[in-house]
Amino acid sequence: METLLSGLDMLMSLDVLVALLIGSIGGVIIGAIPGVGPAVAIAILLPATFALPPLVGLVMLLGIYGSSMFGGSLPAVLINTPGTAVNALTTYDGYPMTQRGEAAKALGLAYGASFFSGILSILALIVLSPVLAKIAPMFGAREIFLAALLGIVLVIVAHRGQVAAAGMMAGFGILLQSIGMEPVKYTMRFTFGQGWLTSGLDLIVVVLGLFAISQALALLVDSESAPDAAPIKGHVGQEMLGVLRHKKIAARGSFFGVLMGMIPGVGEFTAQFMSYTFAQKSSRHPELFGKGSEEGLVASESANNAVPAAAMIPLLALGIPGEALTAMMLSVFYVHNVVPGPALFQDRMDFIYALYIALLALNVIVILFMLVSSNWLIRLIRIPTRFLGMMVLILSFVGVYSLRNSVVDCAIASGFGVLGLVLKRLNLPSVPIILGMVLGGIMEVKLRAAMARVDSPLDFVNRPIAAMLALAILGVLVSHILSELRAKRA
Repeated sequence: METLLSGLDMLMSLDVLVALLIGSIGGVIIGAIPGVGPAVAIAILLPATFALPPLVGLVMLLGIYGSSMFGGSLPAVLINTPGTAVNALTTYDGYPMTQRGEAAKALGLAYGASFFSGILSILALIVLSPVLAKIAPMFGAREIFLAALLGIVLVIVAHRGQVAAAGMMAGFGILLQSIGMEPVKYTMRFTFGQGWLTSGLDLIVVVLGLFAISQALALLVDSESAPDAAPIKGHVGQEMLGVLRHKKIAARGSFFGVLMGMIPGVGEFTAQFMSYTFAQKSSRHPELFGKGSEEGLVASESANNAVPAAAMIPLLALGIPGEALTAMMLSVFYVHNVVPGPALFQDRMDFIYALYIALLALNVIVILFMLVSSNWLIRLIRIPTRFLGMMVLILSFVGVYSLRNSVVDCAIASGFGVLGLVLKRLNLPSVPIILGMVLGGIMEVKLRAAMARVDSPLDFVNRPIAAMLALAILGVLVSHILSELRAKRA
């Protein structure tokens, strides 16, 4: 009880409360503007959070991550354009409801399902993180290496139809993190005599280039647009209660979101499609899905909003990020010498409780803000895309330069911005690059530590957890190969 009160006291600090408000409301606004998304906003804000206390920075980033999907449902329902990429399925049933004159009902169901699943996923985080943290001391160097390798494999196979491309992008990310002075014998790798490569490529510079600058360039290059939406008529707050008619679907969607959020590299898209498909198969009216089905809307929104809190479970318990946004948050931990893992639960439980309470408060703040400001947020949808692109570009370069006051960093970020734009145009994934950089660094250090105690390949898997992880990797690869063979035969 004393630890809980201490965590609450940490959260009640003025700077933490301000960060919570900025993150939650700012995330809704970012999500409501088509073409931006949480990755861009977090990438831009990340350099600024390094100068803040760790709880303040994390609360702000978590606020943006968790609340952006709330905001993303607004343009998805009203103008058939998802505010964030993970709101794409919301358009299937949300926009047809708007065309029928049921915009208030659609938004109410979307907000209600999001709030319902958000609270359930936070409860799952509170229950499961300490359990995983208790198991984590059994993880030695080889187990952590295999867990990171499993994460890389899952990231790659999650990109169905683009597995080869995702594998190459992940390998490219691992190569990027190896540039510079290596951490054991301090020899230079891939610097080619260039002094500016000695310290390697900064993860935040790469993130800002691949996500923020590339998105800004895409907005500037594409044709000018300023979508319009009619004002919402009706009581969205009353319509939120409609989610209780579909509480089983919302609960199943939350379960899929929590499960997929915990598995590295899977995330919102898989959770959404599993939830939506299951809801359609179990519905009495499957023919209505894609034509304005309340069940389809609830299934989609409940699944994607359960993922952010669930993605924090492996991050807090093991220090292993599951996707790009939690990888960015991991850097905030390391900058402030706060190492996720079992020691965090033993020594800084008040910090953990403060994060839990902040996530609960985040959902309440967001839902209240959405209820009173939905008609005002419609105006954000009308922002011209090229103006938006220029603002993102300026903020991106300010963020890059503020890291080390380096023009070289700005040039590197520009290069990755162009690369990110090319990947977008070719429809190739860029997220594996970031996860390759983060998990590749973990894999290298742990592999070199483990090899000192390993005489043969079998020694690498002679412990229960290591054997289970190795079997999981083999199982994922075999399952993927079999599914590909079945698809070719079909």
